[in-house]
Amino acid sequence: MTTSVLIALVVIVGWSLVAGRLARLRISGPLLMVTAGIAIGLGTRNDIGQTLNTVAAEKVVELILAVLLFVDATEVKGGYFAGERRTSVRLLLIAMPLSIGAALLAGAALLPSLSIGVLLLIACIAIPIDLAPTSSMVRDQRIPVRVRNVLNIESGYNDGIVAPLFIFALTLAGDHSHAEGPADALETAVPSAFYAILAGGVVGVVAAWLTNHSMARGFATQQSIRISLVIFPLLAYGLATELHGNGFVAAFICGIAYKAARSTQPTESELSLVDDASVLAALAMWFVFGCTAVLVLEFGFVWQIIVLALAALTVLRIVPVYMSLLGTTLSRTDRLVIGMLGPRGTASIVFGLLAYNALDGEIANDTLYAMTVTVLGSVVIHGIGSTLVAQWYERHSAPGRTT
Repeated sequence: MTTSVLIALVVIVGWSLVAGRLARLRISGPLLMVTAGIAIGLGTRNDIGQTLNTVAAEKVVELILAVLLFVDATEVKGGYFAGERRTSVRLLLIAMPLSIGAALLAGAALLPSLSIGVLLLIACIAIPIDLAPTSSMVRDQRIPVRVRNVLNIESGYNDGIVAPLFIFALTLAGDHSHAEGPADALETAVPSAFYAILAGGVVGVVAAWLTNHSMARGFATQQSIRISLVIFPLLAYGLATELHGNGFVAAFICGIAYKAARSTQPTESELSLVDDASVLAALAMWFVFGCTAVLVLEFGFVWQIIVLALAALTVLRIVPVYMSLLGTTLSRTDRLVIGMLGPRGTASIVFGLLAYNALDGEIANDTLYAMTVTVLGSVVIHGIGSTLVAQWYERHSAPGRTT
């Protein structure tokens, strides 16, 4: 695997030197890393599977998710919901649970041999959206600023909200857990979530208080603040795991608590280092995903999982989103566009890898297969579809409407 790591590093360096040029050609960093991962994966299938199924790999993936979730919780500009509280709450607390429930029911119909825990895991992997793979969409002036902001807020918070449910599903589905049903799984998952919230809240509030006082007295520098913002999610993760809580949930709560307790909102300059670290970690995840995409070729053609993944990317998102936004000031076109533009990315990859690592046998393969098909499907559907949706929006939006 040393050779694979070196190649991944070379590809990242190469991308960093020509990122602007590639962006103009609509070639994103994730797409480049997936391509490199597939090329490497063709010759290292067995090594990939063995590497992913290690405790070290699990911890690395969790730490990456911790940093990503912390960034998600802190980067939304203009308050927690950027002036779109009502719309965002509807998406996060109505549309997303409806989508997960619909995916669970669809999975039960298509894959009746799988347990509820495994089906719930697949739903948690397939539903959260991530705008990073189609970042050009966020800058597309044909789509109104309001629609782009709502999608950005949903992308920032949905994976953190799904994380506790993912932990519950993983406990319920785990081959080595002692959970014999939902009640037993809850008995394990609830304390884990409680300690995660406690650890994340404490670290976030203390970190913000110390930062406030340090900056007010001129003790800190811009550089030192940037460094501290990389360390805070790792501290929250470490404290939570010591308390037998979930580390990446703690990092998300830490980000929310830190933002709430700061006397002034964290600036782009302060967040630049942790944001860059999260981008680098995400690129690594996309490379691993490319390798994993080759690995699942050995599993054969499982049409039921493919149908479920495609449904999750389309109708199981569009319908709940449209329904949840009825009664808001968003137009019918806006509601459809928000439903259609829901790319999957790093969160799905990380959840899928964690599930594959924690489970054994066929159910581990099923979750990895579901993650791979969902993300690959999203790369195709949303990579091509985002431009088509923008063009469709132009034709169907009201005359004279501003962006």
